[in-house]
Amino acid sequence: MDQPQAPQVPAHVPLMTLERFAELSGLTVDTVYGHIRRGYLPAVKVGRYRLVNIALLQTQCLQGEDWA
Repeated sequence: MDQPQAPQVPAHVPLMTLERFAELSGLTVDTVYGHIRRGYLPAVKVGRYRLVNIALLQTQCLQGEDWA
């Protein structure tokens, strides 16, 4: 019987703090937090920190546009 395999996760997933993402994007931290709360930005919670998942955001952006 074949055992289901867990999804492969890269050893290093690019994550960024809300503050750093806000600084680079030109948004306020409150706006970034609101986008995360509404599901517009992918994020993970690590301990008491919320981090924007840059790799997933990039994938979503590339899938949303016709890059072919």
